[in-house]
Order: sequence, then structure tokens, then C-alpha cells
Amino acid sequence: MFINGEWVEARSGATFEVTNPATGEVIGTMPDGGAEDTEAAIAAADAAQAEWGATTAYERADLLMEAWRIMTERSADLAALMTREQGKPLKASSAEVKYAADFLRWFAEEARRITGEWLPSARKDQRFLSVKTPVGVVAAVTPWNYPISMLTRKMGPALAAGCTIVLKPAEATPLCAKAVYECFVDAGIPDGVINLVTAADPKPIGDVFTSDPRVKKLTFTGSTAVGRILASKAGHSLQRVSVELGGHAPFIVYPDADPVHAAKGAAALKFLNSGQACISPNRLFVHADHADAFIDTIVPRVAKVKAGEGTVEGVGVGPLVNEAAVAKVAAQVDDARAKGAEVPVGGMRLVEDGLDRGHFYAPTVVTGVTEDMTIYREETFGPVAPIVVYDDVDEVISMANDTNYGLAAYVYTRHLSTAIRAMEGLNFGIIGINDVNPTSAAAPFGGMGDSGLGREGGTEGIAEYQETKLAGIAL
Repeated sequence: MFINGEWVEARSGATFEVTNPATGEVIGTMPDGGAEDTEAAIAAADAAQAEWGATTAYERADLLMEAWRIMTERSADLAALMTREQGKPLKASSAEVKYAADFLRWFAEEARRITGEWLPSARKDQRFLSVKTPVGVVAAVTPWNYPISMLTRKMGPALAAGCTIVLKPAEATPLCAKAVYECFVDAGIPDGVINLVTAADPKPIGDVFTSDPRVKKLTFTGSTAVGRILASKAGHSLQRVSVELGGHAPFIVYPDADPVHAAKGAAALKFLNSGQACISPNRLFVHADHADAFIDTIVPRVAKVKAGEGTVEGVGVGPLVNEAAVAKVAAQVDDARAKGAEVPVGGMRLVEDGLDRGHFYAPTVVTGVTEDMTIYREETFGPVAPIVVYDDVDEVISMANDTNYGLAAYVYTRHLSTAIRAMEGLNFGIIGINDVNPTSAAAPFGGMGDSGLGREGGTEGIAEYQETKLAGIAL
């Protein structure tokens, strides 16, 4: 772990193993920290807060740019580590490292854009000055599915704003977190500004994060269930909270769309990271006029997707994170089958050619999906594309909004008016219009409803780590 500028073991001396989800191979060990370690990390961050918060925007920007340079320089090694630890294909890992580094560069620039403003007063002898200040010590919890970019998406704005940070990475991917921290250490980050606590059991750390009065903000990316628990506990301490949670993204193909183009887009997006993405399309609404063309295009494309270890040439889908994930995907597909759905491709766990050593599920298409099926209601987080055929264009927005989640949605149409009406009508924070990648470090990321609170990235991202301070000045 990294506490107050030093690499340290857990105070208990305990460790836990990190495994490759594609092979089951143990690839490393990490300290198994607990409450005492977390308290030490918070103390270090708290002690460093005043000095770090007093640095100039230019100093913070320069450090973030140096971290960006180092991360870019080490991109090949970081991608290789990610593929071993998380399982995604090497090409996808490389893309994620670039995306992750972009957050450092973007927020280095945002640091220099922190401004205040003079405000008018009704009194002639009074002026108001509003300024932005760092919120203080930040506790961050990051997920396993994007084990590098989810760190920089929080660390970048927090550090740019002048906050110190204590981060708990996912227990499945702590080696990636350690490698990211090494980039910051080599960039010259002052002692205590960034702290890393790792553990096999996240609960004791979360309990300290949400109860310690020195922690002024909690930021979490993960499941809605855990996010609710953490946000509820943080409420007792009146901590600032931002949580990026689950999704159940609709993918709407309108009658005026090109079904072949839409199917290609759906196939490219759905199986990214083995479907283990909160913005992954989970309900593909295809108009009846296009159903045959869409299915005839997507099925053979999915059949060609090769599953396997991410280092193998040509592999497009890696393993799921663990056995529980495989069981969840299998249960949803089996439930759909039992209720009348068809599975023209995939629909089984993969065990041939050594894949039984890992957690693999075949890239799958399910057709004839109806509202009574579990897959229609619940996030899958796996390589399954469920297709829902609809007839009434006037009802498809209501069908898409029939969920408590509100993170991402996708629309395929040739008409601008249809696109605008869909964007205005969909209750989702991110909407891709003929676009399967509506994300960028420069764009706000976040959802509505059960998908979370707050935004990451863009100009909104740094505001999550700032307080507003007002001075009333009598002349």
C-alpha cells in the first residue's frame, strides 16, 4: 500500500492473492489492509491537505502533466498488466490506458481554469467575491472493470482542485492501481497527497471512509447496491457524495435507421470488455420492419467473436470477473430460454481449449425477449445481446424508460428531429446518437436515478471536488 509517501505492508501483516481471470493463475499478492491502515492513510491525507490546497493551479497542473507523460510512456506495460489482471484483450487495455491518461491531461488544463467571480450588490458600498476552494480529503473507491481509467477519472479532478486523496481499488485489480500510483510517485507527488489502501474485504475500509470526520467527500464507482449503502452511511457525516453506479442501457433502432449499420454498432459496443461496462447496451429495441435484417447481421458477427485470453491474437472477448458473474449471465439466458426466447448464437459457458481454467461465457444473442424475462429487467454485465422487437414508435421511449436506471442510452436514426425528440424524451444521462462511444475526458459522465449522483469528466468533473466560498466586502 502507499501511505504518507511510503510503500508499506498491512499493519496486520496479512496479504491476499491476485489472480488472472482467464487462467486462474496467481499473478501477485497485495497487502490485506483494514480499518487501522485506512485511518493512517486518512491521517496522512489530512496532514497534507493544507499545504497541497495552497499550491498554485500551475504547480498542480505541472504535476498532472508529468504523471500523464509517465503514464503515456509506460502505456504498453500498463496495458499488458491490465490484460493479465482484469482479462480484457490487449487492444482494449491499450485503449483504456490512453483514455485514462487523457483524464490527467484534461484536468491539468482544468486546474488552470479554476476561477471566481465578482457579484453585484444592492448596496453601493458593497462588493461580493465568490471563489472556489478544495473540498478537502477525498475517499475514493474504484471498480475492477476499468481498473486504470476509473482511478484517473477521480484522481485527476481531485488533485487539480487541490484535494488530497485516499483510494481503495477493487480487490480484483489492485496491481493496476499500484502501477498508476507509481506513475504519480515518479512524477514527484508530495508525501501524503495520494494514499492507497488495498484489501480483500472492502467493508472495514468503507466503514472508516464514511465515518471519519476528516473525510470531506466520498466518490464511488460500482454497483447500485453498494453505492446505496455507502451514500447512506456518508449522509450521517454530511460528506459530499458522488456515485457512478449500474446501468440498463436501451439501444433503439428506429424505422428510418439503417439496420445493418445499427447491428454492426451494437455488436461492437455490446461485447466491449465482455459486456462488463455500465454503459453496455442491455436492451436492443429493434423495429419490426428491421428485425430480420438486424438479426441476420448481428448473429454472424457475434458468432465470429473469439473468446479467450486477452494476450492471444484475434481474441475479442475476455473472461468475466469471477464465477458469480458467469452464474448470473447463465441464469438470465436460461430464464429467457425457459420463457420462450431463442438463442441463435452462444448461450453457454465456454470450457474448450483450456477456457475451463477461467470464467468464460460465449458471446450470445437472445431474440424474442419479452417484459417478463429477467434479462429485460436486470443489468446483465456480460456478453449477451437481448433483442426486443417493437411495433409502435410512439411507445418505444416509454419502453426504454421502463427502468430505475438512467446512465446511458443509444439511438439509431437518419432523422434529426427523431434524434432530438429521443434525446429529450430518454431519462438517461448519456445518449449516443448513431454513436457507440459517447464518452471522453472532456465530456461529463454520469447518470440519473439508480445510476448515481454527480458527474465525472468535463468541466463538471472538477466541480465535484470544490466548495464555493463567498466574501462580502464593505467599501
